[in-house]
Amino acid sequence: MKKIFSSLIFIAMGCLVQAQESDCMLGLGGSNTETIVQVFQLNEEQIGQLKEWQAELSMTNKVYQEDIRILFDTHPQSTTKELEELANKYRVLKDQILENARAYDIKMLKLFNPKQYERYIELCASARRIPYKVVPQPFPVKDPE
Repeated sequence: MKKIFSSLIFIAMGCLVQAQESDCMLGLGGSNTETIVQVFQLNEEQIGQLKEWQAELSMTNKVYQEDIRILFDTHPQSTTKELEELANKYRVLKDQILENARAYDIKMLKLFNPKQYERYIELCASARRIPYKVVPQPFPVKDPE
């Protein structure tokens, strides 16, 4: 039951993160770390990397968010033309945030093992989203003793 609930949270979160996108994003930049850890049963190494990348993504996004705040505070908004210019500038910044999030999601997916990646593919299909194509890491091979 817990696994189904976690899966539903992942799907719902994915739909919110990408309401206008067709990509199946993990949402590394969001507040759903525990959901990602549980749904994909991440190991300690993957959890450490996830937290590191989330911190990097957060720092980068803060810069973009500050740029957006400055844009809205300083850009003229009196005419339709000025509003269109504002919207275009905002769209560029928003696209940069999305591209940054995609890049980190892909990094994380590359750390997935085949079983985790298969789970990601299944969840994307359930959410009717297009999964990122990556080559997951092979399962660890133990040396013969």
